[in-house]
Amino acid sequence: MIRNTAAKRYAEAALQLAREQGRLDEWGEQLDLVARVLGHPEVADVLDNARLPVAQKVRLVEEFLTDLDPLVLNLVRLLVARGRAHLAPDIAEAYRELADREKGIVHAHVTTAVPLSEEEKKALARRLEEVTGRRVVLHAAVDEDIVGGIVIRIGDRLIDGSTRSRLLALKRQLQEARA
Repeated sequence: MIRNTAAKRYAEAALQLAREQGRLDEWGEQLDLVARVLGHPEVADVLDNARLPVAQKVRLVEEFLTDLDPLVLNLVRLLVARGRAHLAPDIAEAYRELADREKGIVHAHVTTAVPLSEEEKKALARRLEEVTGRRVVLHAAVDEDIVGGIVIRIGDRLIDGSTRSRLLALKRQLQEARA
């Protein structure tokens, strides 16, 4: 989840323009490309160079980013001119979050102690879709430290059904009972 308010404002403006054009997915792809180019360390170093005139920085970026929608290119020019090119990765991420929300998609980050089978992933995604009322894109990860169970994060919501958290809760209860 993006916390940078400037990046979120740029992403909201981009989403509005993409919506007007009926090109949400295309804008997302182009903003991802912009994020990769402007986020590249060597490009970032050049854009951070105070001795290089802004017009030259803009021309340089335009050479890397051919075939962009004219409005996406205008956004890039604006970011470079204002010294905010470093925000491109956050803008792309915020845009994806906003576009997914608009399309009724939520991302569930699921952590288990052992890998889930494809059947388990599909069943879990279906169940989460029933609970959220939205299409769920599942991102599975393995963390042996949770011992067992499952931890699910959807946006700001966290469901911790891990054995580790239950053991820690039991430990706290035992310590409080002793006191």
